[in-house]
Amino acid sequence: MPATTPPIADQTTAALAALGARIRGIRKQMKVSAANAAEAAGVSRPTLHRIERGEAAVTIGAWLNVIAALGLDLKLDDPAMPLDDDEGKLPQSVRITDYPQLRRLAWQVSDAIELTPRQALALYERNWRHVDPEAMDEGERAFVKELAQAFGGGRLLV
Repeated sequence: MPATTPPIADQTTAALAALGARIRGIRKQMKVSAANAAEAAGVSRPTLHRIERGEAAVTIGAWLNVIAALGLDLKLDDPAMPLDDDEGKLPQSVRITDYPQLRRLAWQVSDAIELTPRQALALYERNWRHVDPEAMDEGERAFVKELAQAFGGGRLLV
């Protein structure tokens, strides 16, 4: 017998609906089909659609798989903790066309798409097996090193 969903506060329901709508909007902006996104996340298409509707009964693991498959990062802010100063050293957005190996990894998105530095690092880390380090120019190597320093504790998680 499936478990019943615990009662959800109206504020939580609204937050999940907003998060799901944002995930769907970003997926559509990236021109990634629901089938491709679901496959990359390891979930079924109906589960992806339930996430995009903000359904609370979907496991947090499925939500995070979809978020990661789209190269996004779920960030929890604690107002009591200071923000990382390293983020200020990197550009606000990264054009995938500026980095050939990154472009190869982001084959499913339009050339016009710009990523955040965290999204770029997530793409490199998730798909490092497809990167040809020998083909990287010095600029891209330095960029990956900066990303790893700023967000990965100085090393790539590959």
